[in-house]
Amino acid sequence: MRALILLGLVGFAAQLVDGSLGMAYGVTSTTLLLAIGTNAAAASATVHLAEIGTTLASGISHWRFGNIDWKVVARIGVPGAVGAFAGATFLSSLSTEVAAPVMSIILLSLGAYILVRFTAFGLPRGNLGKPLRRRFLAPLGVVAGFVDATGGGGWGPVGTPAILASGRLAPRKVIGSIDASEFLVAIAASIGFFVGIGSENINFAWVAVLLLGGVIAAPIAAWLVRHIPPRILGSAVGGVIILTNVRTLLRSDWIDASGGVQTVAYIVIAVIWAAAIAYSVREYRRDKANESVEAVEAVESRTTDKEPTASA
Repeated sequence: MRALILLGLVGFAAQLVDGSLGMAYGVTSTTLLLAIGTNAAAASATVHLAEIGTTLASGISHWRFGNIDWKVVARIGVPGAVGAFAGATFLSSLSTEVAAPVMSIILLSLGAYILVRFTAFGLPRGNLGKPLRRRFLAPLGVVAGFVDATGGGGWGPVGTPAILASGRLAPRKVIGSIDASEFLVAIAASIGFFVGIGSENINFAWVAVLLLGGVIAAPIAAWLVRHIPPRILGSAVGGVIILTNVRTLLRSDWIDASGGVQTVAYIVIAVIWAAAIAYSVREYRRDKANESVEAVEAVESRTTDKEPTASA
């Protein structure tokens, strides 16, 4: 019973972070399952089954608060489902340990850019409201879906920073669209795992409590995203991206840092991250007229009205 309660709390906390920052549900939940001795395939399968419910609840919640761009959901979600199914069935036996540090370096660079850009200058508005093209979203979806299925998490950590760095979509809509499209990824990955490993290694009680915790947290997270100013939200997301990928690099075979070195690195990042958020809050208070959620929506709406419809 204690384990089930713990899993439920983890599901709640993971979805609260994922729904408000666009990442971390899969990584957090899978890490815990691996820590208590679950094999990698079963852990990923368990999390993805739970995510069918949590992403549905999250998508509905984000939709109710106006946090979703449905064109982005379609253009990234379907390719993401293809990548997730491939990763879960045919390719999940391949090790991603070699590729993980390389991807972490790329994502770390994006995270640093996002943290600095949003903290120092606020939301970039030059491209805000311009459409995100299929030629960008489709490959991104395939890669993110594949990484998500093989690593037990990765849809948000790969998709969120890439779209956020483009500056074409407000942070709350990036997060809402990524969370909503993950519903397709979770279904495809779950089907792939059933084909690949069957259901005998999946603990459905764990699935249920992870799902319950996530469903409770979903509307709270969507409400937070709708009301947190874009500048502050961008700084928060940038810090999560940096912390997540520094952790991956420090634990990789490339660096294999000691526990002490890792602790110092995390403390330094946390201090810088907290300072960045504090600065963003101060700048937001100084210029609410331009930094508010409503002001960003007005800019996005004007640009969208001027842009011709594009399908490429």
